[in-house]
Amino acid sequence: MSHKIALYAGSFDPYTNGHHDIVRKAAALFDEVVVMIAVNTGKRRSFDADAMRDAIQAALDADGLNARAVLHTGLVADYCAANGIRWYVRGLRNNMDYNYEENIAQINHLINPQLESIYLRSDEPAISSSMIRELLAFGKGVGDFLPEAVAGMIEITEQENGKYGK
Repeated sequence: MSHKIALYAGSFDPYTNGHHDIVRKAAALFDEVVVMIAVNTGKRRSFDADAMRDAIQAALDADGLNARAVLHTGLVADYCAANGIRWYVRGLRNNMDYNYEENIAQINHLINPQLESIYLRSDEPAISSSMIRELLAFGKGVGDFLPEAVAGMIEITEQENGKYGK
């Protein structure tokens, strides 16, 4: 029997409890889950990608999940092909997410015909990364919406940079 690996990719800027719930569910289905911070070099991140990867890994380790966090700047479908990954996990909050994800799934399948997209729904509140950034910009606490390691990393970032004008 082959080792079943799934990939879950996103900007994770920041990684939320909703993202973490998707990884928990995927980890129950697969031998390993690769959580990829897909870095878009043309887009400015709010949080350092390396620091976020480390915080995500700490959250994965704290829950004992069979998952690891990585950074990647290329195409998801190419990464999967190069690493023998056949399943691409995506999280859905609503039907708009589904329509968006289906378009991406079709393109990924054209690039890598072996890649299958699997949709999972989070049981966590549908708080998006952009909503977290908005709440932070207005000085609101977001710890309830983030894994502890990520919340700690964001708190340190804010203290060091005064990023959100508190």
